[in-house]
Amino acid sequence: MDIVIIGDGKVGHKLATQLSGENYNVTLIDQCEKKLADTVNEMDVSCVPGDGGSAEVQKRAGVSGADLVIACTSTDEMNLFCCLLARRLGAKQTIARVRNPVYAEQMHLLRDDLRLSMAVNPEFALAGEIARVLIFPSAAKMEVFAKGRVELAEVLLTEKSAIVGIPLSGLYKKYQIKMLICAVQRGAKVYIPDGNFVLEAGDKIHIAASHKEIEKFFRLTNSMRSQAKNVMICGGGRVAYYLARQLLAIGMHVKIVEQNEARCLELSELLPKATIIHGNATQHELLEEEEIEKADAFVALTGMDEENIIMSMYAKMRGVSKIVTKVNDEGLENMVEQLGMESVVSAKNVTANLITGYVRAMKNSMGSANVETVYKLVGGKIEALGFVIREKTRYTGIPLKDLTLKENHLVACIVRKNQIIIPGGNDTLEAGDNVIVVSMAQGLEDLKDILR
Repeated sequence: MDIVIIGDGKVGHKLATQLSGENYNVTLIDQCEKKLADTVNEMDVSCVPGDGGSAEVQKRAGVSGADLVIACTSTDEMNLFCCLLARRLGAKQTIARVRNPVYAEQMHLLRDDLRLSMAVNPEFALAGEIARVLIFPSAAKMEVFAKGRVELAEVLLTEKSAIVGIPLSGLYKKYQIKMLICAVQRGAKVYIPDGNFVLEAGDKIHIAASHKEIEKFFRLTNSMRSQAKNVMICGGGRVAYYLARQLLAIGMHVKIVEQNEARCLELSELLPKATIIHGNATQHELLEEEEIEKADAFVALTGMDEENIIMSMYAKMRGVSKIVTKVNDEGLENMVEQLGMESVVSAKNVTANLITGYVRAMKNSMGSANVETVYKLVGGKIEALGFVIREKTRYTGIPLKDLTLKENHLVACIVRKNQIIIPGGNDTLEAGDNVIVVSMAQGLEDLKDILR
C-alpha cells in the first residue's frame, strides 16, 4: 500500500514512523531538505523535497498512483489544496489535517466537494481525550470503543489499592464485576495477564468494560474520585478552547490562564461562561492568586513541554487531585510519568492513532473483520484494537476455548446488539459483533490475524 505524507512536522513525522514501521510504502514531501535527510537516516521511507502544493512535486512523489495521501502541513488551506490536487492527479483517497475551528465545523458540508476521505482535527481529538479523564478522574487515561459503549481505562495501583496482592481469578470472584484487566505495565515490562497473575503496587493496569462497570470497580475498591467541577487550564490555544467548550456544556467551572492579551479577549467572546485570566501561568504567584489549591483538576496546555511539566509539578505540590499534562516530546513522556504525572497527553499521538485505524481499515476493506479503532498503549508496546465482524467466517460460532490464539493476544470484550460481553471460554464471535482485542503484535489488520 503506497502512502504519501505531505509535511514532515510533528504529526507527519509520527505518522511516517508508525506507518513505515508497519511495512507500508511511505513517501514524505517537505520543503526542508535537511529535515528529510534526518528522516531518511531514521526510518525506511522515501523523501521528495519541494512544495507539496506543486503538481510536479506530487508527481515525483508518486501521488498519481498512491492509495492514500495525507496532508499535514502547518496550514489548513495548504492541506485542503494538496488533497484536492492529489485527487485530481489520481490519488485514491486523501486525509487532511484541519485545525481551524471554523473550517472544522464546516467539513461535513464540504467533504464531498473537496473529495476528502477524512478530515482530522488533532486539537479537537485531544480535547475529547482530556475531557474523558476529567469526567472520570479515577482513570489516568480513558479510550473508547464501539461508539462509546466500551471503555478502556488506565489505572495506577497504589499501596492502598484494595486489589493489590490478589490474583486476577480471585479478583473476579470477589467483586463480581463484568470487566477484564487486559494489560499490565510493571516497570519496563508489559504483560497480557492470565488468571494467575498477581497485581502489585505500582502496576499500571488497563481495564476493559462498560462505563457503569468501571465505575462499580472504582467504588468497590475504594478508589473512586468524584468528577472534576472546578478546572484550571493553563494555555489558551485551540485545545483549551475545545476542551473548555466541552466542560462548560456539562456544567463544570472553567478558568483559563493565557499570556497573550489579544487571545484572552478572543476567548472571552468565544467562551462567555468561562473565566479568562491574562497572565503568565509559570509564575507561581499568579496561580496562588487564582486559588490553584481549590481546583479539582489542572490542565497544562501551553506550547512548551517544559513549562507544562513545571506547572504540573507545582499543581501536584499544591494538592490538586487531577493533573493532565500535554507533552509532545516522546523523550520526555516517560520522565514525566516517573515524576508522578499520571495523565500525559499528546495531539500527535491522538492523530496518529486515528489515521492508523483508518489506514488499516482501508487496507483490509475486503476482509471479514475491519479495524475501526486503534490505540497505542504503554508507549506503543501494546495495541488495543476495535474490530467489526462483517460476515460469517471460519472463526465465528466457535467457542473461544476451541480457538487457538497466538501468544500475547487477548479478546478483551465483545459488543453484540448493545450487550457487552466479557468473554469466557464458552463465548463465541458472531457476524455483526464489535470485538476489542489487545495485542503485543504491531500492525494487526484483520481479526483472523490473532489466530494460529
